[in-house]
Amino acid sequence: QVQLVESGGGLVEPGGSLRLSCVASGVTFRLYNVDWYRRAPGKEHEKVASISIGHITDYAQSVEGRFTISRDDLKSTVYLQMDSLKPEDTAVYYCRLYILGKTAYWGEGTQVTVSS
Repeated sequence: QVQLVESGGGLVEPGGSLRLSCVASGVTFRLYNVDWYRRAPGKEHEKVASISIGHITDYAQSVEGRFTISRDDLKSTVYLQMDSLKPEDTAVYYCRLYILGKTAYWGEGTQVTVSS
């Protein structure tokens, strides 16, 4: 059974930092590409960062230079380091594992709230 568990969310002041983690089980993690998505109230899902099996990264323009995605295949974990957080970063953050052309897996999300 595939399971993805996100953690690390919380309440932080503008300008602060958080580090999200997504731990996968039930899959051969190193074979999967990974995305971080977020969904803010009243908005569509937005892909904020991705990392391939070859550790190639990509970022949404809205987070470029502030967020860093990384992965530890030995720990079956992907991270999202979020710095210089803004109120507009407030959302539920989800990780997604996928292999092109095959089933994708989603976690249940972790809430990030940026507010003073």
